[in-house]
Amino acid sequence: MLEGAKLIGAGAATIALAGAAIGIGNVFSSSIHSVARNPSLAKQLFGYAILGFALTEAIALFALMMAFLILFVF
Repeated sequence: MLEGAKLIGAGAATIALAGAAIGIGNVFSSSIHSVARNPSLAKQLFGYAILGFALTEAIALFALMMAFLILFVF
C-alpha cells in the first residue's frame, strides 16, 4: 500500500514538469514576438528570455527533485 502511494505521489509531483514546459514555451514565444515588433532590442530581450527560462527551469528541477525524494527517501 505504501509503495502505491509513493508512486501516485511521485506521479502527481511530475505534473509540474508539464507546466514548466508550457512556461518555457511561453517565454520564448513572447521573446520571438517582441523581437519581431522591435528588432533593435533583440540583445536586451534575449537576456530577459534567458532569465525567464532559468527561473522556469528551476521550478521544474525542484518538482523533479520532490518526485525523486518521494520515490527513494520516504
